[in-house]
Amino acid sequence: MQQAVEFSVHNNIGIITLNRPERKNAINQELLAGLYKSVNEIAENDEIKVGIITGNGDSFCSGIDLKALQNGENLFDPIGDQKGMVEVFKSCKKPIIGAVNGYAITGGFEIALNCDFLIASENAFFRDTHAVVGIHPGWGMSQLLPQAVGRRMAKQMSMTCEPVSAKKALECGLVNEVVCRDDLMKRAVEIAEMITGVNHNIMMQMKELSEKGDYLSFDECLREEEKGFKKFVSMFSK
Repeated sequence: MQQAVEFSVHNNIGIITLNRPERKNAINQELLAGLYKSVNEIAENDEIKVGIITGNGDSFCSGIDLKALQNGENLFDPIGDQKGMVEVFKSCKKPIIGAVNGYAITGGFEIALNCDFLIASENAFFRDTHAVVGIHPGWGMSQLLPQAVGRRMAKQMSMTCEPVSAKKALECGLVNEVVCRDDLMKRAVEIAEMITGVNHNIMMQMKELSEKGDYLSFDECLREEEKGFKKFVSMFSK
C-alpha cells in the first residue's frame, strides 16, 4: 500500500518525500500526519543532522485536498498531539531544506515556508491562493511569507494570488537557488552533506542565534551572541 509520505535516512540526512503524486501531493490528514511524524523523527533521531523535504512527481505540494475538507478530516491536529505545522517545525531545531519541484500552492507553499531555506527546480512555482479558494491560512503564511520576501511583496503575492515563477522567487529572496529539474535532489543532498560536515554544535548555535531575531531586538540578539562567545572562550582559559 502506498504511503502518503516516505521517509528515509542516508548519511545523516533525513529525506521526507510527499507521496500522493496522483493528487499532486495534495494535503489530507494522512499526508499531514506523515509529514509531522517525519519532522519529529528528524528532531529526535541523533543519527540525523539535517532534513530535506521534497515531493514525488511533478509537484511539491498543491495545497489542501478539498476532498479532505469535505470529508471532515482532522487537518488541525492530525496525530493528536495538539501541535500545528508551525509548532512542529519550530520544535525541530535541526535545519530542514525544502527541495521544491513544480507546484507549491497555498498549504504546500506554507510547508515550503516552514523550511529553513529552499532550493527550487526551474519548473517550480509558488502561489498563495487562500483568497481565491476562500480558505483561511493556518500554517504560517501571514507571518512566514513577509519574513521571507518583505511585507510589501508578501501583500502583493497574497492579495493578487498571482503565480510566482522560480526566477521571480529567486529575485525576491524566497528561494536560495534555482537548478535544473534533474539536478534538484542532487543539489539539495550536496548542500545537506556540507551541513553534516561542519561542527554540528556550532552550526546549531548559529541557527538558534539567527532565529532569536524573530522575537528579540537587534541589540538583545547581539548580547546573546556575545554571551555565547564569552562562554566559548572561557573553555580555553581553564
